[in-house]
Formats: sequence, C-alpha cells, structure tokens
Amino acid sequence: MKEIKAFIHRNRAADVIRALKGAGFTSLSLIDVKGMLAALDTREREYSIELGEETITELKLELVCEDENRAAEAVHLIQENARTGQPEAGWIYISEIQAALPISG
Repeated sequence: MKEIKAFIHRNRAADVIRALKGAGFTSLSLIDVKGMLAALDTREREYSIELGEETITELKLELVCEDENRAAEAVHLIQENARTGQPEAGWIYISEIQAALPISG
C-alpha cells in the first residue's frame, strides 16, 4: 500500500478532490497547513511572527492507495488538477505503508 501526501494551493483543492472522487478515490483527508509555496497573489500572503517568514495557507491532502497502479493514477490526477501556472505549484510525497490496522469497538 502507498500513502500519498500532496501540498497544494487551497484554490486548486475543489478541482483535485473532484477528479480524485470521480476516479473512485473516496478516503481523503484534508488539512490546512502553513507553508512556503510561492503565493499566487497578495491575498494569500501572511506573515508568521512565530517563523519570522512569509507563509501561505496550503492544503495538505492525504490518501491511501491499495497498490502501485492506483497510486500512480492518483498522482497523475493531482498533478493535472493542482496546476497554478507557476513553475512550482506544490509537492507530492509517496510513502510505503508497512501495515494498516483497524481500530475496533
């Protein structure tokens, strides 16, 4: 199994989620995170006093895929739908999952 984590601009989230759900990916987690992707415009920019840097609120999307083929399909859909027109519109990380255990009761 593979875990995919993608950091994308929030304004691209709806298109990415729609594409993934349309392809049958339903177990998605979405988390707002502070990051340092290049802002698309001045409204995205925030100054973090804690970090002493300019940040933006990005979206972290997490998805688990059963096999390599589904992971490749998900990565392709994210890449196609998260584009912003900038040279670097986000990042996708893929990790191997050693085990997936249910929580019962």
